[in-house]
Amino acid sequence: MAVPPGANSDAAEPDRAAELRKQMVDTLIIEGTIVSAQVEAAMRKVPRELFAPGVDLDEVYQLYNGVVTKRDEAGTSVSSVSAPQVQAHMLEQAEITEGMNVLEIGSGGYNAALIKELVGPSGRVTTVDIDSDITDRASRFLGEAGYSGVNVVLADAEFGVPKHGPYDRILVTVGAWDIPPAWVDQLSESGLLIVPLQIRGLSRTIAFEKADGYLVSRSARLFGFVQMQGAGAHQGKLLVMRGGEVTLRMDDEIPADPAALEDVFDTPRVEVWSGATIGRFEPWADTQMWLATALPGFCRVVVDKKLSTGLISPPGSHSAAMAVVAGENLAYVTTRNTANENDVEFGAHAFGPEAEKLADEVAEQLRIWKHEHRGGPGPQFRVYPIGTADDQIPEGRVVDKKHSRITISWPNAADAAAGQVALHQHTK
Repeated sequence: MAVPPGANSDAAEPDRAAELRKQMVDTLIIEGTIVSAQVEAAMRKVPRELFAPGVDLDEVYQLYNGVVTKRDEAGTSVSSVSAPQVQAHMLEQAEITEGMNVLEIGSGGYNAALIKELVGPSGRVTTVDIDSDITDRASRFLGEAGYSGVNVVLADAEFGVPKHGPYDRILVTVGAWDIPPAWVDQLSESGLLIVPLQIRGLSRTIAFEKADGYLVSRSARLFGFVQMQGAGAHQGKLLVMRGGEVTLRMDDEIPADPAALEDVFDTPRVEVWSGATIGRFEPWADTQMWLATALPGFCRVVVDKKLSTGLISPPGSHSAAMAVVAGENLAYVTTRNTANENDVEFGAHAFGPEAEKLADEVAEQLRIWKHEHRGGPGPQFRVYPIGTADDQIPEGRVVDKKHSRITISWPNAADAAAGQVALHQHTK
C-alpha cells in the first residue's frame, strides 16, 4: 500500500526516526524528566514510530503532545500514545525494576513495550483496555516490535486483571475520577499505584503506596489524559450561561440550586486585589489545588472568545479561570501586571448580591497560599475506602467519590523547610 507523503512506515526513514528518538531522550534528560539509566535505556531502544504508523515522524516524537489514535463520533480523543514527557515522568514515578510484575491500565502498545524493557526477561507486563480496536492494535504493534510476551487483555479495567496479579506496580494511563477497590486489592503490599486522578476538577498524576488501610501519595504532578471509559467513567457538570458566552465546569460539588445563578451577571462586577504575586512563568498547579482545597464550590469558568463581551476577563490570554460558586454569587481568579515585569498579582472578580464578601474570601486564600504554601512541598493525598468514618480521617479537605474518600492536606511551607534543615543537620 502506498505511504502518504510525509508519513512513515515500518521501513521508512529509519535513520530519521533514530535521530529523533535520540533528540527526544537527550532533551528529556536535560530538562530533568528522565533521571534514571533504566528509563533512558528503555526510551532509547523502543521505536515509538512503530506504535503510530502513518503519522509524521516529527509528530510522533514531539515531546509534549500525544498522538491521537482514535476519536469518538463527536471527535473527542478516546485513545492516544501519550506524550513522551508524560510517559517518561510516570515511568520515573513508578521506579520499576527488573523482575517486577506490572499492570498497565489503558493500552496502546508503546508504553507496555517500555515497561517490558524495564522489567526484563524475568518480569511480566499486562496491559488492559476496554476497546477491542485498541487491544487489537496493541497486540499487533507489540508483536511487530518484538514484545509479543506482553499480556494484552480486553476488559473493563475498573475491575483490574486479577488473573495475572498481584502487581508490584499498576500504571493507569487514562484519566481516572476514582480509585476502584480492585486496583488496591491487586496491588502488592509494597507496590506503587501511579494514576492520573481527577480531584475537584483538577488532574494530577499521583504515585500512591499502601499505608495502614489507605493509600498515601509519594509524588504528584500536573498532567492531562484521555478519560476512563466503562464503569469508571465520570462526567462533570456544565452550566451554560449568557447564551454560551460563559460556561461553568463543575466536578464534585454541584450547586443545590443552579437557577440561583441565572441573573448573577446582571450585578456589578466587584474587583479585589490580593497583593499575592506569582512569577509569569511559575507553575500554577499548587495555587489551583490550594483554592480547590480551601474553598467550597470550587469550579472553572470558561469563556467562548467568539462570544465574549469582555464581562469575564480570565488571566492573561487564557479562556478559562479558577472560580468559586457560593449561593447566588460567583467569583473567579484573574491577574494584573505589577511594577516587577517578572511577576503578576492575583485578584478576584465577583458578581452577585454578596460579591464583595466572596471576592474578599478568594483574595484571602490567595494570600494564605503565598505566605504558607508557595514554594512548599505541595499537598499530600490519601485515599480511604468509602465507608471510612470521619473520625478515622485526619484533617484536610475530604472529597467523597463512588469508591473512596480522598483527602487533601497541606504541610506548611515554612515548617516543611525547617524540617528539612533539621533532618540535614541530624544526618551530618
